[in-house]
Amino acid sequence: MPADFPVEEPARRVSGTVGLRAPDVETAGPEDSDLWNRTFRLWDTYFGVVWLATLIFVLGTAHPGWPVRIATATLLLFLVPWYIVVGRPILMSEGDDERRSLGYITGTILLFLPPGVLIGETRLMTFALIPQCFIALRTRPALIAIAVINVVPVAGWAVLWRPSAQDVFYNSVFGTVTLVFSVAVGVWTLRVIEQSSERAGLIAQLKASREEVARLSAERGALAERERMSREIHDTLAQGFTSVLMLVQAVDAELERDAPAARRHLELMEDTARQNLAEARALVAGRAPADLDGGDPLPDALRRLAARHDARVTVSGAVRALPPALEVVAMRSCQEALANVRKHAGPGAAAAVTLTYADGSLTLAVRDTGRGFDPGAPHQGYGLRGLRARVAEVSGTAEVASRPGDGTTVTVLLPLPDRSTP
Repeated sequence: MPADFPVEEPARRVSGTVGLRAPDVETAGPEDSDLWNRTFRLWDTYFGVVWLATLIFVLGTAHPGWPVRIATATLLLFLVPWYIVVGRPILMSEGDDERRSLGYITGTILLFLPPGVLIGETRLMTFALIPQCFIALRTRPALIAIAVINVVPVAGWAVLWRPSAQDVFYNSVFGTVTLVFSVAVGVWTLRVIEQSSERAGLIAQLKASREEVARLSAERGALAERERMSREIHDTLAQGFTSVLMLVQAVDAELERDAPAARRHLELMEDTARQNLAEARALVAGRAPADLDGGDPLPDALRRLAARHDARVTVSGAVRALPPALEVVAMRSCQEALANVRKHAGPGAAAAVTLTYADGSLTLAVRDTGRGFDPGAPHQGYGLRGLRARVAEVSGTAEVASRPGDGTTVTVLLPLPDRSTP
């Protein structure tokens, strides 16, 4: 009985039947197509080996005489060009054209039956022909074809040569066993293919799910990065430009009546512009905030920041080095709070920054004596919302306490790693 056709891809269903097939054209990639081509080169070799072995058996048999053997060998020769020119393209397209597939198998049977009737050894060729029936045809036509290939040569051989009853019996048993084995193996193979098809469907769904997850992850990552960049720009460049605009307005009001104050504000404008430039470069390079980029402790960086806003800084507790991410959050939170003081607290408002180191936490509080506001009222600004989001990323909390006419206090609590942690 012929060996099973190697199955590399899922089966297809047509009118309730299952047939072997190559990878779908729409879903197969270059690797799948190359794998299918390599598999068919193996089938070419298999067909050639079986055909050559059959030819040797035919020429080497003792009965009948040479004229019959030569005629049988000549008829077998026609199977080769028929397979190469007609059959191979059909089989490689896994029988998509049913009429052409049926025509090829019919022609193959017609070419095989005369040699099969003339010499019994020719039936060795069935090992190469029966798999082609399962490749090219649907289940029912394939079973009919293998029945003809197994039964008709034995019957024709018995009628033509009228051998002994014992020879007829042995050949009939051989043909019956071959037929039953062909059907059993073919049906079993098709069941395996159907299961492979189901698994392939599940794998395709899993692949599609993975691609969807990857797409959503990429979108979420892009959104998170966009959100992070929005916070960074808001807390650095936007705040700096706002400060410059406010200073320009102050200078414009002081030029005529208070030249020293205008000059002081011009110097502050220059310092703010330089700081904004440094922040822009740090943002592009992905470095820490400009005030922290030199490796100075967090309190020193906060003092430089507070000096640009005419605020004082108080530090309590044992100052120690912190993870860079926590220092950046503390620095950006202080920038946002002081920028809000400048924009919203009103003229003459004073600001104070308190930094408190504890065993398990770092507390940053920015208080001002400005006009205050109602925290429960809706606000359109991005600043406090971005501040809370930034603090939440490091598992911290941010609270805003304010009341109209009574100033504002922004308190940020950040958890710190245990000192004993290496």
